[in-house]
Amino acid sequence: MHGQATVSTGVRRVTLSLLNPRRDREILHLALPALGSLAADPLLSMVDTALVGHLGPAPLAALAVSVVVFNLAFTLFNFLAYGMTGPVARRLSSGRAHEIPGLAVQALWVAIVLGGATTILAQVLAVPLGRLVGADHEVLALFLQYFRIRVLALVPVLITLAGHGLFRGLLDTRTPLVITVCVNAVNAGLSYALIYPVGMGVRGAAIATLSAQSAGALVFVWRASRRLSPLAQNLDWRPRRAPMRELLVLSRDLVIRTVSLYGVYFLSTTAATRMGTIQVAAHQVALDLWMFLAMVMDSLAIAGQALIGTYLGAGKLSEARTVGIRTVWWSVVAGAVFSLAYWLARDLLPRIFTTDPQVLATIATVFPFVILLQPLNGFVFGLDGILIGASDTAYLAKAMMVSALVGAGVVAAAVLQGWGLQGVWWGLGALMLARGLTVGLRFWSERWMR
Repeated sequence: MHGQATVSTGVRRVTLSLLNPRRDREILHLALPALGSLAADPLLSMVDTALVGHLGPAPLAALAVSVVVFNLAFTLFNFLAYGMTGPVARRLSSGRAHEIPGLAVQALWVAIVLGGATTILAQVLAVPLGRLVGADHEVLALFLQYFRIRVLALVPVLITLAGHGLFRGLLDTRTPLVITVCVNAVNAGLSYALIYPVGMGVRGAAIATLSAQSAGALVFVWRASRRLSPLAQNLDWRPRRAPMRELLVLSRDLVIRTVSLYGVYFLSTTAATRMGTIQVAAHQVALDLWMFLAMVMDSLAIAGQALIGTYLGAGKLSEARTVGIRTVWWSVVAGAVFSLAYWLARDLLPRIFTTDPQVLATIATVFPFVILLQPLNGFVFGLDGILIGASDTAYLAKAMMVSALVGAGVVAAAVLQGWGLQGVWWGLGALMLARGLTVGLRFWSERWMR
């Protein structure tokens, strides 16, 4: 009888959480502006892909390699966004708001130091990086033209990541939306002008993106300083070793998680590159469309992340659980809606990026993976946000390493056994399935609240 009562209580708890309009409004109030911001972010790469794609398969293949290498570099430091949101939200809800400006300043210094060091390293290793992912001859030359310019945006990108995390923790997702939309408008117009009328090709795309992202970083710094100045009488802009080290240690697990995840994406593009120019061009288009929806659905995870941090900081465990369940439900529904949208537009979307018949035919062989995996992606992203908001990052790091090994194993088998590009995408599907199992079990155990 006791077991039946426990099950009944659990079912009733879940049912009540799924029928909670007040929580829906709370989540969507943060998620909708974050949705616009996250949807706009991948457009920086998608605009470049769409414009460069019409120059031919070789420039598109070079862009594919460049974008993957660049993303792998700056997403290594994505903890500046995720690592800031939870701590800022907890300080805000626990009466320690005066500590937020100091934390933000140290995040800025981390962005400058790590971004600058990585930029220098990337410039030195540009040729080996290109060769590592299989670029050679014409593709390698075009890769270097694009990569050497765009990698200069690493410091602005890291500053922007810290700005996103700060404002999310302050329960403000509108400010990042406005800034991101403006950045993308500048990038789109400047990219077109430099690529075609000016005739700079891939170099023009890189210059436009660098210019837009640099301007966006400056605006984030300006807005953050205005927002935080009332919380501290004298805002100290000097680097402080102890709090900076604390931020780096706190974010260690998120770095491991990010490296593991993007290591699989990097491996998938490397495998596609070695299959040929047509295959890597098709893979890049499919991966761009995949990542676009991943970032869009992450808006719900961001809302959950900020709210979980707020409620746990205030000691409201029941509210945190309710928000978590509702966030996952919304994320799965969003994934199903996006699956339907992509299925209806399956013939149109690839043509935005290329008109090459061979590339289009190859995209068609892997696009079903992009369509069918979206509900699972929503489930995973929603739970990721909840566990990050709870600072359950040690578990996330371990779970991601296990999941990455599963996905990488399938990708490696695809190369060795000659399964083609479809085999690579089976590997990405295996990655998401493993992630879903590991984070799902953790959430259901409720250990993340402790």
